[in-house]
Amino acid sequence: MVETNPGIAPQGTVAGVRYGPALALLASLFFMWGFITVINNTLLPHLRSVFDLNYTQTTLIESVWFIAYFVASIPSAKLIQRIGYKPALVTGLCVMAVGALGMVPAAQIPSFEVTLVALFVIASGITLLQVAANPYVAVIGPPESSESRLTLVQAFNSMGTFFAPYFGGYLILSRTVGGTSLEGTQLTEAERLADAQATQLPYVMVAVVLLAIALVIWRSNLPALGSATRRVSKEARKKLSLWKHPNLVFGVPAIFIYLIAEIGVANLFILFVIQPDIAGITPAVAANYLVLLWGGMMVGRFAGAYLMRRYNARHVLAAFALFAMLVMIGAATLHGPVAMWCLILVGLGHSIMFPAIFALGIKGLGPLTEEASGLLIMAIAGGALVVVQGWLADSYGLQASFWLTVACEVYVLWYALVGSRTRAEKEGITEEDALQASA
Repeated sequence: MVETNPGIAPQGTVAGVRYGPALALLASLFFMWGFITVINNTLLPHLRSVFDLNYTQTTLIESVWFIAYFVASIPSAKLIQRIGYKPALVTGLCVMAVGALGMVPAAQIPSFEVTLVALFVIASGITLLQVAANPYVAVIGPPESSESRLTLVQAFNSMGTFFAPYFGGYLILSRTVGGTSLEGTQLTEAERLADAQATQLPYVMVAVVLLAIALVIWRSNLPALGSATRRVSKEARKKLSLWKHPNLVFGVPAIFIYLIAEIGVANLFILFVIQPDIAGITPAVAANYLVLLWGGMMVGRFAGAYLMRRYNARHVLAAFALFAMLVMIGAATLHGPVAMWCLILVGLGHSIMFPAIFALGIKGLGPLTEEASGLLIMAIAGGALVVVQGWLADSYGLQASFWLTVACEVYVLWYALVGSRTRAEKEGITEEDALQASA
């Protein structure tokens, strides 16, 4: 649960402690979970080759990953309430390290089922970090600069997603027969076994880094958060209803649906561009182009932050959603390298969707912001429905499955123009009156 601290000082201190070092340390967490999440984009084509998976089975891997957000989010919130933010951050990092080490026996056996369990454990640890770190970053400094702080650490998250394809491409795909062969190449059992073991070193390296960060955080002096305001907020929201705020009601499915689009594109990118009628390249080479997709998201996030300081956030979101819809239509209908570049460009369109939808979804909710934030975080589980796109790819073709992504962009566009309007905006009243009307 989000805590707000009545002792926040206006000059960059919290209860007399500078928050700059804490923010820098927390930025490393955002980098790591972005990095580890995007390693999956190179892991999926690798596992598809090793275990001879169809598209449905391949996307099931990512579904298991995002199911963890739904399963672990509420227990994570309860754990944070029980042990506090700092121990929760350390616990989340240790859980991730255990999952990363679980990839070693999964590769040695090799076992698809053990791989799924290990990835679920990693994702559960990331969920705990998400639930703890996001609100912590928001409240450790002056409230007027909370959006700036969140944007800054999200940029580090994007930096992690930018570098991950290089890491996965070099240490996984480029070191395997499947990763350096064209689509359709048949591997022998010996080659599959050798390829499977290529994931051991990268995940051991990840586990070591996670444990090192956990040790640093454990020994650090992170500012503590007070609970007085949380108790006041709890009393204030007893008679208020979340469901009378349309920007939240439509915002939760907007996050859910957006995640289907983002995860579907990212995880099927390599499998799409290696097709002979698209780019006809090897998975290892395709990983280098995947970097451009995530790089576009990083650039778009900075550009979007700049634009939203000058223009209405709803209009900026609508423009990005319209752009994403158009390039996805291109990816679903065109052929050759142009289709690949359409898929790369959608990263630019997707860049601001999560933070913009999140901000619009909690706008004007006052003491209801905590619960609203929790619902929006749980909606990240929408990424689990990427398995639906896998089924569509098996049934109608990989390229045709991107029409599902087009439909997702349409909903986000509608939300930006219509669904994100608050109750106060619709009824021409103040936000305070809108909150009272929700009682």
